[in-house]
Amino acid sequence: MNEAVERAHVEGILTAASLMVAGEAAADAVERARRLPGLGVGLHVVLVDGQPILPPDQIPALVGPDGWFAPDMVRTAFAIAFNPAARAQMRAEVAAQFAAFAATGLRLDHVNAHKHFHMHPMITSAILDAGRALGIPAMRVPVEHGASGTGAAAMRWWAGLLGKRLRAHGIAVNDQVMGLSQTGAFTPEAMRKALATLPEGLTELYTHPATSDVWPGSAPGYRYREELAALVAPETLAALAASGAQTGPFAHWANIDISRKAA
Repeated sequence: MNEAVERAHVEGILTAASLMVAGEAAADAVERARRLPGLGVGLHVVLVDGQPILPPDQIPALVGPDGWFAPDMVRTAFAIAFNPAARAQMRAEVAAQFAAFAATGLRLDHVNAHKHFHMHPMITSAILDAGRALGIPAMRVPVEHGASGTGAAAMRWWAGLLGKRLRAHGIAVNDQVMGLSQTGAFTPEAMRKALATLPEGLTELYTHPATSDVWPGSAPGYRYREELAALVAPETLAALAASGAQTGPFAHWANIDISRKAA
């Protein structure tokens, strides 16, 4: 994935990426990012289905016997909401992940969370508190206006509340995300279609590129290589140019009144 991010930025249209600071390849990701000053690097807060920064014995309410965060988001969400110990441990872990990001020396471009867990209001609060020292230029609001169905409508409503809260704190947010409903299958054809139909405002093109489709921890069925191709294909570069969209990492759009299409 790190190699794909570098290629997609150097050869393609990628402008920002999110870092799991406790990930096994985090050091390699940071080294690559230091060579790519134009790449916006954000903190990808992990509280579910991943590896923590803090020792497992300091966050027992959040991890399983293997020392990793439990994969059950619903269970973890309720534990954070109703168990004061779990909530305190969550806040300590979020603070530790911000500290680990600060230690890289990279400029913080944005913040989001694994599986959009920053939609949990108590996790939002922990992020806002822990990120105060670094400053949070922007956060993703996972809303896709073209998606249909009751679940999508509920997601848009909840995301709208999050957006209002973040804007009140002076944090830039996107107007929409394209690719959420195509997670793992944002192919070159889908990318060209997205670029041809960009709405007004700030749009995040949401992708998961990699140079291989299968590795330890990969999501079954994800077409990672096609998502990389979608970011670097000549047809994509031509479609972006034809769209007239401005591009840039998240922090570029902080405190900017966006009146034209952007991606």
